[in-house]
Amino acid sequence: MISIIDCEMGNLGSVKNMLKHIGVESKIISTPEEIKAAEKIILPGVGSWDNGAQKLRESGLLDVLNERVLKDKVPVLGICLGMQLILDSSEEGTLPGLGWISGEVKKFDFAAPEYQDQKLRIPHMGWNVVDAKKTTSLTEHFEGEVRFYFVHSYHAVVKNQDDILMTCNYGYPFTCAIQKDNIWGVQFHPEKSHKFGMALMKKFSEV
Repeated sequence: MISIIDCEMGNLGSVKNMLKHIGVESKIISTPEEIKAAEKIILPGVGSWDNGAQKLRESGLLDVLNERVLKDKVPVLGICLGMQLILDSSEEGTLPGLGWISGEVKKFDFAAPEYQDQKLRIPHMGWNVVDAKKTTSLTEHFEGEVRFYFVHSYHAVVKNQDDILMTCNYGYPFTCAIQKDNIWGVQFHPEKSHKFGMALMKKFSEV
């Protein structure tokens, strides 16, 4: 059973529908009691950093989330803004993140002359190839070209290189997935990434 956290900042239905499609049982939760009973957790998110950080604080779930993830080592997967909020801070806002993995979120910067002819747009939107930087249960099945669907203007910059799970290239290489112990985060949208997303979500259900 996977518990999908509802903090009013994500498209929960799409995540739940994909899990149903691959035969994984899930439920949407929003109370501390439900988090205490969670076996695996997904933290989805779309929108701006401060709005997401504020929603988390207003939810009343922070203390129990920290306990379950950091003390009880419950597997957790952050998606898009949910991944970014796993880090410490963001250029997009002023509120602190969860700080489960050390790092910050930065906006794509194509001001340098070498990018002027590439006509790169922000947000980075569409399908792109990812490269696994280490083997975990979420990447051990990767073979050949693996692609996911992205929609974002900001990306993760982690302090510890060992926490980089996957990278992608959009003008320059950037970290698109992170992992430390029982904590995973992906910048892309697995729920919109067809067979690649289904395979990744299936693997997360098995950790």
